[in-house]
Amino acid sequence: MYGKSIRMERITDRKTGNAVIVPMDHGISIGPQEGLIDMKQTVDDVSEGGATAVLMHKGLIRYSYRGSGKDVGLIVHLSASTNLGPTSNSKVQITTVEEAIRCGADAVSIHINFGSEDEPSMLETAGRISEQCNDWGMPLMIMAYPRGPNIKDTFDPCAIAHCARAASELGADIVKVSYTGDIDSFREVCKGALAPVVIAGGPKMDSDMDILNMVHDSIEAGGHGVSIGRNVFQNKNTYGITKAISSIVLDGYSVEEAFEFIK
Repeated sequence: MYGKSIRMERITDRKTGNAVIVPMDHGISIGPQEGLIDMKQTVDDVSEGGATAVLMHKGLIRYSYRGSGKDVGLIVHLSASTNLGPTSNSKVQITTVEEAIRCGADAVSIHINFGSEDEPSMLETAGRISEQCNDWGMPLMIMAYPRGPNIKDTFDPCAIAHCARAASELGADIVKVSYTGDIDSFREVCKGALAPVVIAGGPKMDSDMDILNMVHDSIEAGGHGVSIGRNVFQNKNTYGITKAISSIVLDGYSVEEAFEFIK
């Protein structure tokens, strides 16, 4: 398991074990996005701001590789769907662990919508990828969301806790879930997951302070970091918001102290 340990240190902070991941995999799902056009500049901004890793699909790497600047870990996303068709909740594998290794990945990730009609095939795929990750010493992050015809509230703490635990039992080394909205309920998510938990950023939020408060509370509850995309790369100050988030997650800053990086 030394391979996993070495690679985990490339996508997390050695001192705290926490992670500031900036996902940039949105193009397949929802098309071109503001902040994901000049990829080299965006990767520069978040890496200089303290991100420990960026996450993207294999085809985006060629447009994002800089050849200079601060090092940042690379997570290659292995699954996808688009919102153009009726099966957007069904994530299928589009990249292999071996191909991710050839691309220079330090870790891989997959997305599972628990409760969707195609949950069985996503679970089967996750089991296979988890085994391959163990064979190759490759860390696996699972994005775990409760989404489907019987899911009435995608932010229900019990449903999120179930997803987090299921992802851990499938072999995830890092679990990504939505924040439940308060420290007490999210503490139960983190306790039950066993594997390190990071929070998603979700849709674009109204204010930078809202983002920082959510990040701070998730760490207070036992979370191990963030995997926030649009609320970082679509911010008017991408470097500043990344630096602010990183200061909370990696250095223990208060929200007020972190906000100074955005002013």
